[in-house]
Amino acid sequence: MLLIKRVHVTHNLRADDPAAVRDTVERVHSVYAQRCPVYRSLIPAFPITSSVEIVGEGHQGSAGL
Repeated sequence: MLLIKRVHVTHNLRADDPAAVRDTVERVHSVYAQRCPVYRSLIPAFPITSSVEIVGEGHQGSAGL
């Protein structure tokens, strides 16, 4: 039997100028879950957390994005 105790979502974003978009990305990240039907359906069952990583356009992230 699979038992999910918690979920963490990492958003990996690329931008030409990460510093220029950071405020907007952080503002959107702070409210997106309240509008996400999947989050709203699952949050009563277990904790869901998230984070954002913004890297420059030429950077290859850990997922090869």
